[in-house]
Amino acid sequence: MEGKVLNTTKAESAVPDMLIVSSSPHIRSNESVERIMIDVVIALIPAMIGAVYFFGLNALKLILVSAASAVAFEALIQKMLKKEITIKDYSALITGILVAFNLPANAPWWIPVFGSGFAIIVVKQLFGGIGSNFMNPALAARAVLLASWPNIMSTYVLPGADAVTGATPLAIMKFGGVDGTASATVAQAGSNLPSILDMFVGNIGGAIGETSAVLLLLGAAYLIFRKVINWRTPVVYLGAAAIFLAIFGVPADEIIYHILGGGLILGAFFMATDYATGPITSMGRIVFGIGAGFLTALIRVKGGFPEGVSYSILLMNVVSPLIEKFSAPKIFGRAK
Repeated sequence: MEGKVLNTTKAESAVPDMLIVSSSPHIRSNESVERIMIDVVIALIPAMIGAVYFFGLNALKLILVSAASAVAFEALIQKMLKKEITIKDYSALITGILVAFNLPANAPWWIPVFGSGFAIIVVKQLFGGIGSNFMNPALAARAVLLASWPNIMSTYVLPGADAVTGATPLAIMKFGGVDGTASATVAQAGSNLPSILDMFVGNIGGAIGETSAVLLLLGAAYLIFRKVINWRTPVVYLGAAAIFLAIFGVPADEIIYHILGGGLILGAFFMATDYATGPITSMGRIVFGIGAGFLTALIRVKGGFPEGVSYSILLMNVVSPLIEKFSAPKIFGRAK
């Protein structure tokens, strides 16, 4: 018996490592949470530079205050809950940046502090920390801020040194008039719209991190190249939004304004792709994108607000577990 055991051991030692059966995971990656988050920060840098260029130093102040607040709140709540402090994974930093990206340039300093606190403490840490939140923290913060201080969150500064307030392109199309009020005809509203080039570059009014489509797409391309995000959700999201906008009667020449305006590109590439709050299956990502596109078009056209990205993604976050349940592939070989 001992001889047989000895022979078996010798035989096993001669087997290459690749043929030895072991427990999962079988595929390993050198990627870490820190490395992924650093990639996201790098991808956000072009839009941050654009925010400061178009909206001045107050935009930089909002970004710094929001990022610092998010990191501080994460360290504080983890210390209070006697958890390991994980601010070195940069996830709180990204949440703070994204909260700032959803603010108008003339927002007071305490707005990003409140928003980052709500995002980190209520939405993220009270549900278990990174990977356990059921909705995107930055978008949840924007929704709360908009409900609590609608005047502050809906008053946007136009690019330039004069800090003049004005309507966003979406508000002009929704309500008419250069100030976003219902004081002009549709034709007059069209004449007040900026050029497509200004929309693409970012020389328009809006939240500080959502106006420049080209800079956001530059960061998105980097994330796709680095395989940090999957292309399915954002691409399907944008395509579905365009299709449903057309179905709801938006003229073809205005659809491009809807795609480039508001938070659609920011939301599609940097928020709808959140690992914790979106499906991980290929079909699930497609369904998520279609649903978010439909809701965005529905809110923008039929709702009372000119924007609908935040609420669309948050609603899809809530139904993501259900989407994943029905889109999961079959497991072969499992007994009933």
